[in-house]
Parts: sequence; structure tokens; C-alpha cells
Amino acid sequence: MLYKPLKMQPVYKDYVWGGRRLKNEYGKADAPERTAESWELSCLPGNESRVAVGEDRGKTLPELARGREEEFFGRRSGGSCPLLVKLIDARDELSVQVHPSDANARKELGERGKAEMWYIVDARPNSFLYLGFSRNIGAEEFRRRALDGSVCQVLNRVSVGKGDVFYITPGTVHAIGRGLLVAEVQQSSDTTFRVYDHDRLGGDGQRRPLHVEEAVRVADYRPLLPERCRANNITVFPEFTLSEMFSCAYFRSYRIELRQSIRLRCDGESFHHILCVEGAGEIRCGGESYPLRRGESWFFPARLGDYELGGQCTVLLSRL
Repeated sequence: MLYKPLKMQPVYKDYVWGGRRLKNEYGKADAPERTAESWELSCLPGNESRVAVGEDRGKTLPELARGREEEFFGRRSGGSCPLLVKLIDARDELSVQVHPSDANARKELGERGKAEMWYIVDARPNSFLYLGFSRNIGAEEFRRRALDGSVCQVLNRVSVGKGDVFYITPGTVHAIGRGLLVAEVQQSSDTTFRVYDHDRLGGDGQRRPLHVEEAVRVADYRPLLPERCRANNITVFPEFTLSEMFSCAYFRSYRIELRQSIRLRCDGESFHHILCVEGAGEIRCGGESYPLRRGESWFFPARLGDYELGGQCTVLLSRL
């Protein structure tokens, strides 16, 4: 079986806090006028990524992988795609929320844990995020503050700028602030416990539901120093700059700033996912060349072998 790079068609999510930047600035011409999230890589049931062009156009990744899952997703994958990669346009603040770990997810409901990493693609002036508790706090105080709307008073408010990287371990109470465009790499899970939602109304005119008791159960109450959650290990080569943004038991993520070209290889251990966040370039593989533009993402099967990235662009590479 000959494998080739696959351009992905995003799955769009229209939430109340979303904006228009993905549609107007990042090549998502087919997106809704208000787009909160663009799921660039997903194998969650009902939200599977589909191939955007070519003879396999419209097929989902699980469909293409059927019967050869290890060759497609890699020996480390367990026979599926355990990553979810998103672009997030926060026109307004997101809810204050928390995710469970694998150990305390409600497995009887089909949930799994959610470790995640944020790469700040762009930031408006005075942008910020909330990340962890600023002091010791107990479950009862957390519950009270979640219900009376004062929970942000005991969270770290962190100023952020373009290119910053943060990782968010399960149990860390957090929120993305307004004016941020974020690339998120995470475990393949949509399990979120909403703690506080700024008293907003959803599309149905009702307040969106909270999950305070679930959050109380999984939250990590220890104070967090936000600087310990920053990650940016940079290596400079003549043709490119490579930054290992984050590595954990579930995934590895790198930022590659291309000036000329770089040769990469899918060796059977894991697939690669490439998301272009700035500039433009090209993919060269098997004698073919594919354009790579800002906002586009590509999936490289684990048994693909060698490929090259060239041009003047910044890409995020995620793998297992």
C-alpha cells in the first residue's frame, strides 16, 4: 500500500464566544460566519476528520485506516487516533473549566482524560488566560466561588503573547481569555466540566449548563506557578528552527519555523499531523508537491516514509 499526505477538511464548531478570524484570516472560507473552533484532526465519533481533496475526498480517517490501523496511525496508537487538534478563535472569554485525568474520568460514560497544550497563534493587546489556583483553596471554597461567580479571583491571570506555549494538565482549572487565537493539541476527548460561564446565554436563550460537582471532584487544588507550565525548548539550524513545545505520555508537539526546507520521516511508530499557522510553503513527497497555506492541516500516515517541508512558514507538528 502506497501512502501519501492527506489534506484535512476541518470540523467547525459555532459556540457563543467564537469570532470570525478563522473564516476571514485563516483560509476557512466554508466556515460559518461565527466559528469558535476548527477541529483540524479528530477521530471522535460524529466529528471525524475527512479528506479535503483527491481520490479519497470525503472519506474519514477511520474509514481509510480500516483493516490497517497500525500502519495508518502507528505502532504507538493502539489502533486509533488518540489526538484532537484544534484552532480556537476566542472573540470573548471562554468558560472557566477543568478536565479529568484518565484515572478520574467517568469511564462508565465513555469518557477519557484530557491533557492539552496551547500554542498562542496570535494575541490582541492585553490578552490573558486563567491558569490554576493562585493560593491554597479547598473544595468547599471552590464550590462556593463557582456558584457565586467569584472563582476568577483565586485563579492566576497570565498575560500572553504570540508564540507562547502552555500545557494544561488534567485537574488544572483554566480559561482562555478574549482576543486569543490558539492552536490546541490534546488527548482525543471532549470531556469538559464547566465551572463558570460569565452568566452568558447560549444560542437557545438559556444559560449554558454548569458541571460544578464534577469539577469539584477532579480539580487540583494546589497553587500553581504559571511559569512552570510554559514550554519552549528551541534548537536553531541553518534551514529552520525547531522547538519541542511539549512532550508527555499522550503526544509530542513541535514548532518548526522554516527558512528553506526540512526532511522528515514517518517511520511506522506514529502518524504526523502538520498545521500551518503562519506563512506558506509546500510539501514534497513521492515525487509530488502539495501547497501548504496558513490555516491548513495535513495528515501523514505512519508508514508514509520520507517527506519534505519547504518555504517560508511556521508549522506545528504533532505526533504520538
